Amino acid sequence: MSQTSPEPASETGAPLPLAGVRVADLSRVLAGPYATMLLADMGAEVVKVEQPGRGDDTRSWGPPYAEPTGEHRAEHSPGEAAYFLSVNRNKRSLAVDLKDPEGLAAVQDLCATSDVVIQNFRPGVIDRLGLGYEEISRRNPAVVYCSVSGFGPEHEPSTRPGFDIVVQAESGLMATTGPADGPASKVGVALTDVLTGLNAAVGILGALMRARVTGRGENISVSLINSTLSSLVNLTQQALVTGSEPARVGNAHTTIVPYQVFPTEDAEVVIAAGNDALYQRLCAAIDRPDLGADPRYSTNPQRVAHREELVSELSATLQEKPAEHWMTVLVEAGVPAGRVRGVLDALRTADARGDDVLRTVEHPTSGPLEQVRAGFRMEHTPAPMTAPPLLGQHSAQILAELGLTPDRIEALLKSGAAQQTDVR
Repeated sequence: MSQTSPEPASETGAPLPLAGVRVADLSRVLAGPYATMLLADMGAEVVKVEQPGRGDDTRSWGPPYAEPTGEHRAEHSPGEAAYFLSVNRNKRSLAVDLKDPEGLAAVQDLCATSDVVIQNFRPGVIDRLGLGYEEISRRNPAVVYCSVSGFGPEHEPSTRPGFDIVVQAESGLMATTGPADGPASKVGVALTDVLTGLNAAVGILGALMRARVTGRGENISVSLINSTLSSLVNLTQQALVTGSEPARVGNAHTTIVPYQVFPTEDAEVVIAAGNDALYQRLCAAIDRPDLGADPRYSTNPQRVAHREELVSELSATLQEKPAEHWMTVLVEAGVPAGRVRGVLDALRTADARGDDVLRTVEHPTSGPLEQVRAGFRMEHTPAPMTAPPLLGQHSAQILAELGLTPDRIEALLKSGAAQQTDVR
């Protein structure tokens, strides 16, 4: 447990659930950083270890960038990549070169004094650095150690790299996405990484609970492929039960009708009548009692069997009036429905309706920066939010916490083995 930095408190002053937990984050890109951001949102002290001069890969994944303001324009151009900003709030950045013996020793000490270590190095690399589970757990038996990979340590070949689009293809997710008469399509966000980050966070939290009681740590492996396969839920079970591949149905549902996108006079809406009662409400709301009374559509299995006819009838009716009309009518009737929105429209709409999605933080170089909160809410301990760090923003502070003298820290900075970015 960290004893060197103050335990974070919520906006109400109550201690956060993970206050006092230190996380050594040796991961890069999305899955690992997303997991550690969730832990940081719950109060964990996350130290993000990065390479001097370059940092996390996503620092260069732009445009777009949050542009620097005022005096920082020339120094930090073109700014901070939106990709990096999306998954690195509430963290501190330690920029040290792991090829430097003293820098590596500092990171080894960081890991040995942390409650959690998470990494996504290629197999073998982390062990050669003396940062693998065996070495860290020897020094700290209670450590919760999480390794993130594309295909998992048992997969052959074990060194196979796994980026999101590759795993979307290999997992079956891509094959089930897209129009029925068109090509397979990837999901518009790196969903396999996000799912892996969630699985990593869940595994870490479970292991932390046991470690606090027993002092026994854990070696966790989480992969993009296993996270995605487990997320296909009913589709995987459907394939196993039937022995055949699930059909690709575009914006519809394989086993529920109506449950899809429909055109209106001016825009698209989604209607999800997930049971017979909701279907009857839908028919009444759009003034089509004939469809409610038609025996071909009286139950969901019958609606699935007569999908094309029913969807054609509903589409014809819905195209007679604009989306806003139908949304008012359907919501009042208790029918699950929604407009197909763009991302910015979705954020603004959710925030305006009280979902409390956005927070504004003060970024050191970009000024006020809007960020999207985590998907969970804790009523009594709402988490504070600090801006994603500049590369090496906290290096000197963290190295001092690890016991390095000012002279040793200065020598590391002068040699380039560590990087400190000061904030004015």
